[in-house]
Amino acid sequence: MSRFGVFLLSLLWAAMAQAVPALQASVDRTRVQAGETLELTLESQDVTQFGKPDLRALETDFEVRGTRQLNSLHTLDGETRASTRWIITLLPRRSGSLQIPELQLGQSRSQAIDLQVLQADASRPDSASQVFVEATLDNTEVYVQAQAVLTLRIYHSVSLYDDSSLSPLQLENAKVEPLGESRTYEKEINGVRHGVIETRYALYPQQSGSLDIPPLTFTATAAADPQQGAGTPRAGRQVQVSSLPLHLTVRAIPAAWPAGVPWLPARSLNLEEHWSPDPASQQPQIGDSLTRSITLRAEGLSSTQLPQLPATEIVGLRRYPDQPVLRNEINERGMTANREEREALVPTHSGELALPALEITWWNTREDHLEHSSLPARTLNVEDNPALSADTPVGDSSAGNPLLWPWQLATMVFALTTLLGFALWWRARSQPAVLRAAQNGPSPRTLLDDLKRACLANDPQATRQALDAWARQQPETLAEMAARFVPLSDALDGLNGALYSESGQYWQGEDLWRAIGTIPPAEQVLLPAGESGSLPPLYPK
Repeated sequence: MSRFGVFLLSLLWAAMAQAVPALQASVDRTRVQAGETLELTLESQDVTQFGKPDLRALETDFEVRGTRQLNSLHTLDGETRASTRWIITLLPRRSGSLQIPELQLGQSRSQAIDLQVLQADASRPDSASQVFVEATLDNTEVYVQAQAVLTLRIYHSVSLYDDSSLSPLQLENAKVEPLGESRTYEKEINGVRHGVIETRYALYPQQSGSLDIPPLTFTATAAADPQQGAGTPRAGRQVQVSSLPLHLTVRAIPAAWPAGVPWLPARSLNLEEHWSPDPASQQPQIGDSLTRSITLRAEGLSSTQLPQLPATEIVGLRRYPDQPVLRNEINERGMTANREEREALVPTHSGELALPALEITWWNTREDHLEHSSLPARTLNVEDNPALSADTPVGDSSAGNPLLWPWQLATMVFALTTLLGFALWWRARSQPAVLRAAQNGPSPRTLLDDLKRACLANDPQATRQALDAWARQQPETLAEMAARFVPLSDALDGLNGALYSESGQYWQGEDLWRAIGTIPPAEQVLLPAGESGSLPPLYPK
């Protein structure tokens, strides 16, 4: 075989190896107590595999209590895919750090998963009780508005019917957030196998002092004969058990916390920033749209507790914010809050635009001290955009306190240009209509009709194109007309907001068309006869 043939064969073999789908592995918990079972899920989307995963590697550290297989179809991006899942119930053979090893299905292998198996709690109630409830707190002392996780476990060594219920948790001076759905597993206590129903809550005390957590009552029907067949009348006894009351000490805001700053207690907090496009790799120009996304992530808080991030208010940079996205994640430690804020930034000046650093002050509840998380300052180097130089928005009057004589000079220039524009307009009125028709390109009437249709169709993209074409035949630029006519300036802001933010679909072009039609005569020429400042009726009789 030639070298070229060997090379092609090796490429084909590598492609086939990469095409083999992975066997995905996951567990319902990574921290369990000795005697508790957990569920391992193996998932494969390889429809060519007909066997079962090889579980022999688990026998060293785990006892396989049961395996069930689920086949499903799901649609992703219009493509229907089949998947097979194996749910395996495992009982750790010892405590300590264990690892679920790599498991193999055909040519696919799953990833290893680390587990922590804790020693059994010696203070647990005697297993002679067929049903009992255990309530625990992850912390007995927290700061006000900080998170405390309440875990309620219901143990039963007898079969229970599906009519069980748990009394609601209601606290006067605390917010209660359920942490996902209840989960079930098994645990062996003193040689007796118990089923466990576990429910967790995140508590956020709103007042310092002592918070009393009342007993929670579990009610169910215990089966008298676990082996009774289906369809037979239910025979059993009513069971009602309650947990012990708990007390939580709530600490006040520490004296080291700065005054006037919103209180923010968390286990950890970080800020992330993302740009699209990245101004570090692609230098922006005037009129370009930059999307800045800032994500605030705090462990031990709810998303409703996260503060609003400071707005990017910079001279020479127009801002069009979107609605913030709030999201909560549930994990073994409780709740993690996420707040994402997106804003479209449009440069209106060239040169260097300095964005200040963004800082969030918070209290580290894990290490009990004040901390600051921040994003560094950034400088945007904005270049001139020749295509938009005539349409650069004007009106950023907050660039400082100018001296008096430039203001007087600007007033004089304004007066002269107004007189000159009026003279040109009067001269244009006196010219024969034939001279206007001799211009090259579309007529002013055609351009204005195109602009009217785009405005009344509420199409921001078409309106911007028609507006640029119409403005090129005017004696003044859009920026100059907008600076002297406030309704036009406001209408242009609305159009820019529609072009550079996700709210463009709600833009209405009626205000812009009305502003174009009512520009004072000194600033607008070439307005066809019969076009007045008022719009025609939308529903003519």
